[in-house]
Amino acid sequence: MKIRSLAAAALALSAAIFAPQVSAQVCPEKNVMYWQAFPAGGESDISARHQQAVLKKKCPSIETIVQYKPGAGGGLMWAQMNNLPADGYNIVGINLPHIVLQPLEGQVQYKTDDITPVYWFHYTPDAIVVAEQSPIKTFADLVKMAKAKAGDVTLAGSGTNSANHAAHEKLDIVANIKTTYVPFKGTGDLTTAVLGQHVTGAMSYSAFAINSKGKVRAIAVALDKRHPLLPDVPTFKELGFDWIDGAYRGIGMPKSTPPEARKRMSDLWATLNNDPEMKDLAFKSGFELVNVGVDKMEPFMRERTKAYSEVAKRLGLGK
Repeated sequence: MKIRSLAAAALALSAAIFAPQVSAQVCPEKNVMYWQAFPAGGESDISARHQQAVLKKKCPSIETIVQYKPGAGGGLMWAQMNNLPADGYNIVGINLPHIVLQPLEGQVQYKTDDITPVYWFHYTPDAIVVAEQSPIKTFADLVKMAKAKAGDVTLAGSGTNSANHAAHEKLDIVANIKTTYVPFKGTGDLTTAVLGQHVTGAMSYSAFAINSKGKVRAIAVALDKRHPLLPDVPTFKELGFDWIDGAYRGIGMPKSTPPEARKRMSDLWATLNNDPEMKDLAFKSGFELVNVGVDKMEPFMRERTKAYSEVAKRLGLGK
């Protein structure tokens, strides 16, 4: 069974149109406060630490201070981001499809239009991951187990109405199975449950499999072709499904931040993304770099919001 991929077109668009436009480097005049909506240890945190390290080398006189305010699958921080100082030095990690899907459910205290993205810097493909010691060795094993007793297979994920949650619903549809989704605050929090086999596995990302190599095993990834660091893991396409999807990560700023300050931060993040060290760090961690700055933000968000309407229908949102 095949379903239409939601992200393939956007990835191609990002590569072709949203190529990095790096302006002359301008270091911030003050320390940057970088707020995280998920706990330490997950993909958002790893990304922030990469950016923190590269920015420190480029701008030795300033610090990037990473702060954490997890909760509600990221929704707690995103509901409060417009209360942060709009001084041009406060940025917040944001995620797609989360900031589109969560408001449709109506349980969070923000709307998609309340979020002001200034840069999308990478993409992490969906991946099904199990503990290395798991008896599940292949995707076929997972399907067989799920069909043996509906609902007994439990898959951990980061948040509700998130990329992991949406991918879990997609899995049940394309494989014609019934599994149970178990939401955690973030990837860092679900790791112990996966390693201890308190859950069957996780609907996570290729980055989780790569960063936890030797402890977990991926059995399928939502890429166009196999990842060089996961050469033995088949793509969903190889398994017969039209599935290239995952999560975007970026930074946003308080809505009242002046446009020129947003542009400066967008340009700075473009410089970071174009740095050879950043490219190497991203590759080794399983991140697919994209470059969507403020100048291309409106059409990108319009296209993504439209695409996620299909995800919302699967999750029963926005009725």
